[in-house]
Amino acid sequence: MRIIRTARALGLHTVAVYSEADAGAPHTLVADEALPIGPAEASQSYLNSERILAAAKSSGAKAVHPGYGFLAENADFAEAVLDAGLVWVGPLPEAMRAMGDKAGARALMLEAGVPVLPGYQGKDDAASLKKAAKEIGYPLLVKAAAGGGGVGMQVVEADGGLDEAIAAARRAAQSAFGDGRLLLETYLPRAHHVEIQVLGDTQGNLVHLFERECSTQRRHQKIIEEALSPNVDEDLRARMGAAALKVAAAVDYTNAGTVEFLLEPASGEFYFLEMNTRLQVEHPVTEFITGLDLVQWQLRIAAGEALDFTQEDVQARGHAIECRVYAEDPASGFLPQAGRLQRVVEPEGLGVRVDSGVADGQLISAHYDPLLAKLIVHADDRAGAIAKMQHALREAAFLGLTTNIEFMGAVLAHEAFEQGRVDTNFVARELADWQPPGDLPDVVLLAAALLESQPSLLDAEDEPGLDRYSPWARADGFRMGAGQ
Repeated sequence: MRIIRTARALGLHTVAVYSEADAGAPHTLVADEALPIGPAEASQSYLNSERILAAAKSSGAKAVHPGYGFLAENADFAEAVLDAGLVWVGPLPEAMRAMGDKAGARALMLEAGVPVLPGYQGKDDAASLKKAAKEIGYPLLVKAAAGGGGVGMQVVEADGGLDEAIAAARRAAQSAFGDGRLLLETYLPRAHHVEIQVLGDTQGNLVHLFERECSTQRRHQKIIEEALSPNVDEDLRARMGAAALKVAAAVDYTNAGTVEFLLEPASGEFYFLEMNTRLQVEHPVTEFITGLDLVQWQLRIAAGEALDFTQEDVQARGHAIECRVYAEDPASGFLPQAGRLQRVVEPEGLGVRVDSGVADGQLISAHYDPLLAKLIVHADDRAGAIAKMQHALREAAFLGLTTNIEFMGAVLAHEAFEQGRVDTNFVARELADWQPPGDLPDVVLLAAALLESQPSLLDAEDEPGLDRYSPWARADGFRMGAGQ
């Protein structure tokens, strides 16, 4: 829906694809055209390149935007799109392959002179990994060589846990990426996760759009991001930006991408982590502070246009924060939730943006990622952005499922977050025992009881100008003067 919004603003006809589980989902309704591509199982629909290309052909599409997930970083799919004579709205397959192989990317960055964490990316049989682990030292990370996003990542504190970590990481890597190869890296338990947004055109121009702080994570997955980072000063910003451009230049990168670093707060040193060869979920915070529409630039670059600005032209204004609303239970290990959304209420206001893909009555299945929406705010400074986001979280509601909204409010109110001292282990360390408030206010219970007793308030079609919450809108047979 985010991509459709910009595409339509540019006068482009949009075609959505959907699985059986997503028939009637909001993205199929806002697109100019929507085509089915298979059953609910992603392997038979959203991960099936043949069906997606068949839909592109039948609709007469000229280009394919890969979105954020599924095949977005699949070089074979990108190549298939190009071979079909379509425009791929992303980097060249060669760049995707170079960065998609995490072991190869580490070697490439070492050759390019980019700081890389001590690690090992050689033969990955158990004996070789054990030998390398002794040389690197503990704690360390066992990671999938063919993918990112924290999938399969295992932290090993001592030699005794290495065998189990290798087995678990290999299983997860094989399942998620079809490739069980592993690598090792030094583990920094108090690091900041800082990433740099880059843009490159087909004429060789490269710029970075400053950094995003992404340290607020659960299970190695981001939940809150902000720009700019409270842990990066002007000198460090310049050095990290230059390093990110060096990374992108090493693979002749075009279109939008993100270079991720780990920042060691004690020493101030930073290390290359990986490059995401797609648009990031958290791109709106960069759009807020720079005033640039990144999807528009993706489409313009894919059409062969050159960047019409230089690095010196890019300015950062104010502060932006994004919170990812998930259907999950933070009090139960962030267990994903499935069910029907009864009511969706999105916050509004100056400097408030919602990127959402759900609506009233929508069934949230267990087939896909439980991300429901993103709340993004912008203010003059960080304190103002935190206050605005806290208000937005209080206004937002996704009734019918347990979500992480209250949990994110607790994160924002935490002293460490307010002071900008959040590292990648903050949630696990400080909020592991978090529980939602025990008692709901009477007004919430009363409202829920009224909605339960008056289903027409949720299900009836709105009439123009009718307040559905007015007592006069009730379809319960009440008549003035009845029973007199």
